Amino acid sequence: MTWATPMLAGLVAAIAVPLLVILYFLKLRRVPREVSSTLLWKKAIQDLQANAPFQKLRRNLLLFLQLIILGLILLALAQPRSTATASAGRKLVILIDRSASMRAIDGEIARSTPITRLEIAKERAIGLVEGLASPSLFEEANKADEAMVIAFDRSAEIVSQFTSDKQSLINAINGIAQTDGPSSIEEAYRLAQSQRPNRVFIDTGPTGEGTDPVEIEGIKGGDAYFFHLFSDGKISDLDVVRADEDVAEAPSFEYHAVGDASSVSVGLTALRAERDYEDPTKLSVFVGVQSTDPNPRSVDAELLVGGAVVSVRSVVLEGAEVDEQTGMREASSGGVVFELNEPDGVVVGVRLATGFGQGGASGGDLDVLDTDNRGTLIVPPAKQSTVALVTTGSLFLQEALRGLSISDLQIMTPAQYETMREAGDAGAIDLFVFDRTMPKAGDGGVVFDPGRYLVVGDVYTGPGGVVDQGDGPGTQIINWRRTHPLLRDLTLDAVVIGKSRTIEIPEGSELVSLAETTEGPAIVEMSTGDVRAVMVGFDPAFSNWPFDVSFVVFLASAVDYLGTQVGVDVDVNARQITPGFVLADRVPTDAGNIRVKLPDGSMSGEVIAAPDGRIVYGPIRETGVYSVQWSGSAGASDVKDDGKVLRFYAANLLDAPESDLGTSEVLDLSNRVVSASGRGEITRLKEWWPWLLIGALGVMMLEWWIYNRKVYL
Repeated sequence: MTWATPMLAGLVAAIAVPLLVILYFLKLRRVPREVSSTLLWKKAIQDLQANAPFQKLRRNLLLFLQLIILGLILLALAQPRSTATASAGRKLVILIDRSASMRAIDGEIARSTPITRLEIAKERAIGLVEGLASPSLFEEANKADEAMVIAFDRSAEIVSQFTSDKQSLINAINGIAQTDGPSSIEEAYRLAQSQRPNRVFIDTGPTGEGTDPVEIEGIKGGDAYFFHLFSDGKISDLDVVRADEDVAEAPSFEYHAVGDASSVSVGLTALRAERDYEDPTKLSVFVGVQSTDPNPRSVDAELLVGGAVVSVRSVVLEGAEVDEQTGMREASSGGVVFELNEPDGVVVGVRLATGFGQGGASGGDLDVLDTDNRGTLIVPPAKQSTVALVTTGSLFLQEALRGLSISDLQIMTPAQYETMREAGDAGAIDLFVFDRTMPKAGDGGVVFDPGRYLVVGDVYTGPGGVVDQGDGPGTQIINWRRTHPLLRDLTLDAVVIGKSRTIEIPEGSELVSLAETTEGPAIVEMSTGDVRAVMVGFDPAFSNWPFDVSFVVFLASAVDYLGTQVGVDVDVNARQITPGFVLADRVPTDAGNIRVKLPDGSMSGEVIAAPDGRIVYGPIRETGVYSVQWSGSAGASDVKDDGKVLRFYAANLLDAPESDLGTSEVLDLSNRVVSASGRGEITRLKEWWPWLLIGALGVMMLEWWIYNRKVYL
């Protein structure tokens, strides 16, 4: 309790209290009474006169009531204040992290049943909501605290708009569901800022230095936001957050840390399957493992095929390096490779035996997060492509293709291709390689029939194609997409092109540039409906590319990518999804009643496909196996079951920062460093003088009632 003006109250008390008592001493109070004789009263009168001062004070109710009134008024003059758990009239933005790391069960060891970090975060957020200031009798209704709740992982959603209704906020917090995605705060922060009705525009001036805020057409700066982040701090993009200036000694950004800073974890960070190039029936599964434990660890990795364990390998991990000054840990990594013979399409799973759930939140050698201990791959069946080279004669392409692991290589002229096309036999070829030529336009201007195509030395310029600006000067490749399956194993900066072709990709086109020269795109990918084509816009004969090893590697990758699609990489394969992203793919254009089966066995509502077969579902929230089901035709790697077509997808976390479970003790925002706090509240000053005045008024009314009833004690 504090007092704003104690000296004023003391001064008034020093004057008013003695004055009130003196007035009571001087007050004459005669009550007429009839008696038969005064002789018997003489002795009593003498005693009353002797004790008169004390008699005036004894049992004098009106005096006591008036002293109480005066005391209450004096206390009100002193303006007493106390601290409360929330700040009246403020805008609170409650950010709750629901990412994969919030599944860890290291929050409160004292509990008999371990609960997740998210559950602890929700409990503390509810405690904050319960302490919000309600509307006051002495203030406007808009002076009550308002809060907004945003849940986030990689994406974010507003689960409750700004409101002062505590029960509504509590229900919204309780309704936040756990996800398995990585954490990113940018979208959550942008969502919160978008709710501000006003904006502040800063005039940078001619020197670039900020000046006073500028009002533009009546737009002024809105109220400050007070962010409350409930998280373990495993957020990589905190530099986008800028806290408002502090107001009335209250922090504008408070970080409520959940979890244990000393927690360690072992988790999967990489998962990839590849078939042997010479013998596609041989399957290799590459597993990457990370440990943040300062002590060496050994963990068993189990390989599952069809849900059954078929192999177990031990992964030995060194202790993580710990910075003595900062306490930061650099995770150690290791891996293992499984080999198996599997010609058919298969669902391959990997599971780490880390002891999760055996000791709850006790820490030590046991794992407190299970999501990063398992992963799944969707491996298509082994297949060697049938390739057709359409050419008028090319020594480079013929010899390079003959050296690849393909089941059959057919060489034909453009006329022979058109004859095959008209006969309807082109569907037997997995990949067509066009050498300095293009298919002729068919009915409706269609150039590419459904299928896979590699065009070398020419490009498609029809509807939806590139813009051909003619021959260009000599050039060289300066940039390429190193993560694309076609180019990830290549180095192209030594490729010199003597005669180039200048092309452009129209704005809004679905074409993708895979490699660039100084003159523009050099390699372009087109994917529309049931057609996928990769086009090399220059003639390799007018370059040094055929004499470089990257040329053969490119052709091998093209056959693998377009023809067989045997490689499965979680970073680039369409059947692998990271939680927090959407499931996006193309289905046959005749597909109907499209639905998604979730890992828990439930079915989604109908998914509407675009005219070209594109579907989008999500974002995906949980790890596990998803399947898209429809009625209609099937693709080469799709499964038919009971009249339906099934296509499988795997969602895996595989995120090294998310598997580092040590709770961050500080956060680096764009404009300040925020230390962790375990509090779920902010303080405010509560004024008590209005209530004291109300009390004085009530006692005054009681004193008035007693006086008018002529009650004399």
